[in-house]
Amino acid sequence: METVAGDGNWKLTFRREPDHIVLLRAVTCDSRAVLPGELLGLPVTVLGDHALAPNAAPVPGEELWVTCGHQGSWDNRTLEDLTLPPCLEEVGDYALYGCLEMHTLRLHDRVERWGGGCLMNCRALRAVFLTRVGKTHGEALAFLCDELHEELDVTVYETDGGVTRLVFPDFVEAYEENCPAHHFDYTIYGGGHAYHHVFRDRQLSLRDYDGLWGKYLGEEHEPETALRLAWLRLRWPSGLSREAEERYWQYLKGRPREALLWQLSQKDIPGLRLLLDGLQPGPELLGAACEQARRDRDTEALALLLERRHQTEPAGFGKRFEL
Repeated sequence: METVAGDGNWKLTFRREPDHIVLLRAVTCDSRAVLPGELLGLPVTVLGDHALAPNAAPVPGEELWVTCGHQGSWDNRTLEDLTLPPCLEEVGDYALYGCLEMHTLRLHDRVERWGGGCLMNCRALRAVFLTRVGKTHGEALAFLCDELHEELDVTVYETDGGVTRLVFPDFVEAYEENCPAHHFDYTIYGGGHAYHHVFRDRQLSLRDYDGLWGKYLGEEHEPETALRLAWLRLRWPSGLSREAEERYWQYLKGRPREALLWQLSQKDIPGLRLLLDGLQPGPELLGAACEQARRDRDTEALALLLERRHQTEPAGFGKRFEL
């Protein structure tokens, strides 16, 4: 097996085509791994069937060992964060089957074919980072939301440099046996089903996404998920209407403490400044936030909070003059 230096560690089996590479097997010992975008001067455009499945059988093909010197257990079961090649156009059947610990997937919006069961048993997958490559949306996000029922935190990097960040709440589909009638009843639990299907011709509709807000609050949902959904739309307001903006702010103003303390955990100073401007918290809440920032040793956030607290205190507050 030929060995080359790289930024990560991979044992690769591939097939060379005239203008691209088909990656047949890929095994890593890294918990955070980036699949090579190019091999032998050719772009990697196809991820073969069972390519990263931990239990996949060996297949014939050219072999290459990419290494940066790190040693560990060569088993994709420990893979947590995966970046797919930027020119990838096709993902084969069961390509990521059984990557049980993978919680983050990073990819470009070029994939045109997703194989059957390619994300089966990827039960930990919660975060997706998607880079747009054209003026129109590809089908990657529509596929992922349709395939995965768990809550997804999606960050989209737009072609104009903008960022859109969305939460797709979870839901459960259940078939329950109705014995007397001898059939199964189909039931959906949770308010996230509509969010996972807010696509028209496989294109994301932000207007429809925001239009689900009232219905979502009226269904079974997690308050923490609703809080993050509302705040992320305000923090990255791509396509956000004035009416939707007001609804989201109304929700957060009813839960200022939860919103402020969660935002502190994000280590996002511009976001914290925006949230403070919108909530206009009083001295008591600012004091609680200052204590949290001190515990977290977040000096930048603490400085901002102390400045806002000083601005909310009446002139002469805490001062005493005696003759």
